[in-house]
Amino acid sequence: MKKATYTVTAALPYANGPLHLGHVAGVYLPADIFVRFLRMNAHDVAFICGSDEHGAAITLRAKKEGVSPQEIVDKYNHLIKNAFEQFNISFDIFHRTSDQLHHETSADFFKKLHDQGKFTKQTSDQYYDEEFQQFLADRYIAGECPKCANPNAYGDQCEKCGSDLSPTDLKNPKSTLSGKSPVLKSTSHWYLPMDQHEVWLKEWIQNGVLDGVQQHDPKTWRNQVIGQCMSWINGGLKPRAMTRDLDWGVKVPLPNAEGKVLYVWLDAPIGYISATKQWALDNGKDWKDYWCKDQAGDRKLVHFIGKDNIVFHAIIFPILLKDHGDFILPDNVPAYEFLNLEGDKFSTSRNWAVWLHEYLASYPEKVDELKYVLSAIAPESKDSEFTWKEYQTRVNSELADIYGNFVNRTLVLTQKYYEGIVPKPLNFEEVDLQVLEELKEIPNRISKLIYAYKLRDAQAEMMQIARIGNKYLADQEPWKLIKTNPERVQTIMYIALQITAKLTLASSPFLPDTSIKLQNILNKKLGDWSDFLNDELLSPGHLIGEPMILFPKIEDSLVNSELERLKNNDDVKSNFPQ
Repeated sequence: MKKATYTVTAALPYANGPLHLGHVAGVYLPADIFVRFLRMNAHDVAFICGSDEHGAAITLRAKKEGVSPQEIVDKYNHLIKNAFEQFNISFDIFHRTSDQLHHETSADFFKKLHDQGKFTKQTSDQYYDEEFQQFLADRYIAGECPKCANPNAYGDQCEKCGSDLSPTDLKNPKSTLSGKSPVLKSTSHWYLPMDQHEVWLKEWIQNGVLDGVQQHDPKTWRNQVIGQCMSWINGGLKPRAMTRDLDWGVKVPLPNAEGKVLYVWLDAPIGYISATKQWALDNGKDWKDYWCKDQAGDRKLVHFIGKDNIVFHAIIFPILLKDHGDFILPDNVPAYEFLNLEGDKFSTSRNWAVWLHEYLASYPEKVDELKYVLSAIAPESKDSEFTWKEYQTRVNSELADIYGNFVNRTLVLTQKYYEGIVPKPLNFEEVDLQVLEELKEIPNRISKLIYAYKLRDAQAEMMQIARIGNKYLADQEPWKLIKTNPERVQTIMYIALQITAKLTLASSPFLPDTSIKLQNILNKKLGDWSDFLNDELLSPGHLIGEPMILFPKIEDSLVNSELERLKNNDDVKSNFPQ
């Protein structure tokens, strides 16, 4: 049976600040786990990401700092890319939307839609800052939300109540450039008539059907994704401008369009396509095999995103892809809720955050520890919270006391009793056969959960292997039997080593660094999920290496130090404003 093929994207991080743990837990880590699992199962997969380098927030930041937008995006592209590499996120490519190939791809995409009559041109009054002599894009305007009275709503969205807004909806609007009240001035833009797409979107999102053909399984879509999309659609979609009055971004490829660029939420998702093009050029592949209906066939397009990007990936981008006509539509949009920090929301303005690059600088040897904790608390269906105390507890009581304890016990006893040589099993007792049978079921459970995008539960199943191993050793007590029944100990240790190998294999998507360490110690390459079908991964007579402590305990001093750092940062002006 032919394996399903995948194009997996992770939301393009915005290149005007670094990554914090909320970003990691809600997009990049789950996407990486999913892709690593697919690769272990011999799926053809392309894992695509890059930095989003256009939009009003970039130019706003540049103006405030007195530098060019290019300097801003260069700085943060470098910082973000390095953090991903150090955190061992396995993108096939990390591209950038300021690249010339992306500009060409986006301009061509827009031009085709324009030439097909998919846009409407409208002239309207928009806010204009007389002091700075420029029209104000959505994020250049702040004011009071008309729905929840949040005084700091933006011109496109209220981040407090989640309402979709237009700049003219705001009460008491102010320019974020000058801080003064803007004036209304006439300007023209090209709009996407989203209201014309409500019928097919409903059928596609709710039932997975497009043009009478089953395209995806809606049962695998998260409730919050379908719920948010249907709320927008049932509330009535409105035409949305696909261009902006800015001097930074992809130029509108039409005559008489000076001073206008593509809307960032048109050009950013096209960044997935341009990044795939660059990756294909670099690796002798055809990018159309990963995106175009005629060549990609039933390839699955999966977007890992945060919940604040649901509408753009599940409504606007699918409309654009369908209007274009050549592209596949998303098979799934696994969106994550928000991760909070120590009882409060992550806040870049208050520097209430754990920045990924700072964590990696402080604890470069604790990458898998952070991955494990973030996956264990991942906000898959509701908001969750990161605390340093829970980080310590999970590392110490789960990774160290369960996973690390079982592995260390097994390897130490193997060295002590057999000088590191896998012993030959003799008679299998009923308890041995039960353990081996139980182990056979776990990889199937992990697989079902990952294919259903339930990665947190899948990691818990991986840890169940270590729990089984610990219980088996504790019940059998080979350290007591070695003097009275050494033949029985051979079988016990043989099985404990098989459990260790299975744990090593199952860990690969979740704890990749740890899995590599263990493969090196076991002197055995374990990279294919199908290896689970083999009852004997370590043969009698196979020589293993010396054990090591996989997960040192987290001391109270680390927790106290990090809490003190947060306390000192809070309410201090950050170097990374939003």
